Amino acid sequence: MSTAELDGISVAYDDLGTGLPVVLVHGHPFNRSMWRPQAERFSQEGYRVITADLRGYGETTVVPGKTGLDVFAKDICRLADRLGLGRFVLGGLSMGGQIVMEFHRTYPDRVAGLLLADTSPQAETEEGKRVRNEMADRILAEGLNPYAEEVLTKMVSPENVRTMPDVAAHVLGMMRTTPKEGAAAALRGRAERPDYRDSLTRVEVPALVVVGTEDEFTPVSDAELMHGLIPGSTLAVIEGAAHMPNLEREAEFNTVFAQFLKEIV
Repeated sequence: MSTAELDGISVAYDDLGTGLPVVLVHGHPFNRSMWRPQAERFSQEGYRVITADLRGYGETTVVPGKTGLDVFAKDICRLADRLGLGRFVLGGLSMGGQIVMEFHRTYPDRVAGLLLADTSPQAETEEGKRVRNEMADRILAEGLNPYAEEVLTKMVSPENVRTMPDVAAHVLGMMRTTPKEGAAAALRGRAERPDYRDSLTRVEVPALVVVGTEDEFTPVSDAELMHGLIPGSTLAVIEGAAHMPNLEREAEFNTVFAQFLKEIV
């Protein structure tokens, strides 16, 4: 693990391998270890893979209150500057995918390719805003344990929880150890996210959209929507996975991601 001091916070990150830079952004309420299988493989196949804990998550500084997707995107940009990255492949899952969309909207010239996994581009609905803010209040009051138990079989399909106990334990452990103030701040920020559909129509780099067939949070229809908006994008639907196909179906996910990375020039 390495750390970078950026704008008053300490960002924990891993920087593995050499070659084309690939920055992978974790979802909520996880940490950079969710990308470990991809970091370990692709750092040995000619890529420089950078994974960081977002502010409020993992081993990065917790900033209470409200953290907008624009703040997360700025953190990634400053970390990339610190590491001397020019253009790089940028990928994210769930909230991480929305951060990626925000980054692309704000810093399009820095992006060499886009991975959008199990995410959605639409602005939050009024009902969604209410639910996210209420969940933030609940997490501050209860911590992450009750929430983690409730959503495990949506993050990882029930069948995979049963047959892949190591994956289930990893996902549950990430959720349980996420700082409650950081998770709540991100929920409040996501409640105010903009609509990314228009900016996706202006993507000019290779893009891969991935989704698990069993995903209840961001269903296949959301992935199909993004695929239709992004010119020349590739859609990969991973059978038998829910919200975490990179862990639930590691081999299948890595195959489509490897094929995608070969398109980047």
